[in-house]
Amino acid sequence: MAASVPQTMTAIEYAGGGGPEVVRLAERPVPLPGVGEVLVRVHAAGVNRPDIIQRSGGYPPPPGASDIPGLELAGEVVANGPDSSDLKIGDRVMALVSGGGYAQYCAVPVPQALPMPHGFSMVEAAAVPETFFTVWTNVFERGGLKGGESLLVHGGASGIGTTAIQLAHARGARVFATAGSDARCRACEDLGAERAINYRDEDFVEVVKAATEGRGVDVVLDMVGGDYIARDIKALAVEGRLVFIAFLGGSKAQLDFLPVMMKRLTVTGSTLRARSVEQKGAIAAELRAEVLPLLDSGRIRPVIQQTFPLAQAAAAQDMIDGDHIGKVVLTLD
Repeated sequence: MAASVPQTMTAIEYAGGGGPEVVRLAERPVPLPGVGEVLVRVHAAGVNRPDIIQRSGGYPPPPGASDIPGLELAGEVVANGPDSSDLKIGDRVMALVSGGGYAQYCAVPVPQALPMPHGFSMVEAAAVPETFFTVWTNVFERGGLKGGESLLVHGGASGIGTTAIQLAHARGARVFATAGSDARCRACEDLGAERAINYRDEDFVEVVKAATEGRGVDVVLDMVGGDYIARDIKALAVEGRLVFIAFLGGSKAQLDFLPVMMKRLTVTGSTLRARSVEQKGAIAAELRAEVLPLLDSGRIRPVIQQTFPLAQAAAAQDMIDGDHIGKVVLTLD
């Protein structure tokens, strides 16, 4: 360990499963970077819904990962593990991790780290990895969205949603989004959605059908599930793709699969946390080539709702469950 790195650090841990009351500050040993890893001094860490699911007892860390919550961070490299020379001490990076982001230091696999975009603050950089890795692999890899096609994003005002809207719009797709208030719908449209649909007042199937002259959309990105699933199928065009990334409304539904066959639909989905370093590194390489230029140019930027100091992690997670727009970020400076 480098001489300037302390032996212990402040981190957030969960005292069992439960609500905000289990979130607490703790003193932990600073992790040692393993083979192919670097130690990063964390300046900011993104807050994501999987952190809350982990807190409640679901979505546990994969084997070998830190039990400290936090799936994305921005900071500077302060030490190298063996075979990690692609990154140097002092490099400023943003990174996807399998856990450990809510801490002063975190061991990061080199393939999962990306250079910070030009002009980005640490807070902005920390808001990138989880959502951009998720959107890229699900909308553009699994969903196969191309320029000239159309995308419906549920939860358009969320961190995932605001990322999907901007990225799809920048790559030449028509974008529709659902959100739960008029203000959140306006935010979606400001980011590039052609039409945002207040799901409390409107039927998204009717709106997208009307907007596409009855054709439907090519891709649906769904984090709701439940009774949305049958409606997603109705909203899809022939050869459409339905991609699941979460099931906030439940993972079970009673469906008529005849439209899936008749419209030649593809139904897919994925999780990110349990994938191997090699798999995440492959996504990172595509982001470096396809997305970093858009971030460097300022054409797209993460939307930040609010920042909280590390000690207020419970309040930051409460914000995720509220009427937020974009990302919530913890700061450690």
